[in-house]
Amino acid sequence: MTTIRVVIGERLALVRAGLRRLLGDIPDVEVVGEAADGRDVVRLVMERTPAVVLMDVPLPGLNGLEATAVIVRDHPATRVLILSMHANEAYYMRALDQGATGYLLKDASLHELEVAIRSVARGERYLSAAVARTLTPPGMRRNPQWGTADPLRALTGRQREILQLIAEGHSTRAIAERLGLSAKTVETHRSRIVERLGIRDVPGLVRFAIRVGLVSADA
Repeated sequence: MTTIRVVIGERLALVRAGLRRLLGDIPDVEVVGEAADGRDVVRLVMERTPAVVLMDVPLPGLNGLEATAVIVRDHPATRVLILSMHANEAYYMRALDQGATGYLLKDASLHELEVAIRSVARGERYLSAAVARTLTPPGMRRNPQWGTADPLRALTGRQREILQLIAEGHSTRAIAERLGLSAKTVETHRSRIVERLGIRDVPGLVRFAIRVGLVSADA
């Protein structure tokens, strides 16, 4: 049987260590890298070509969903299995929209973790049963890709990236340097974020980013 190469993207060191230990108990699965930052996860995928990425969502710098979109676009042979605490349709549909192949809750059993990894490695979609029970029947959905119900859909990918960095406490100058943009460009994006979300102050933007899962409340 071919070894399934896995990269772990998880912001908490203890959780990464636990995942590495659990994956070590699964035959034919090898952890080839781990990172706490979304950009580092993307870099590891480029360097080590894993079959599967276990991806946390509230990663600093570049959150797991935006990192997923980059991986799916630039490294289509690598599948992304989202690890989440949220057992609801909204988060799952957003992950699906960004190109994730699977969605697994963090309280899953070792058996379910193994099933999910093997399914995703084969290119099959995997969804935790607890989330599946919350899904709206397809005929009742106004938009199966979340649609206008997702407030983040009002923002571009770059604007979501900048919103996350604002919520993490970075200044305009720091964001510009990090993203290779001018400060004026960052300010333009910031103005559009404020306009599209109707949120005028930084505390409000931080609360919004936490609510939609761009950043963690305990980060």
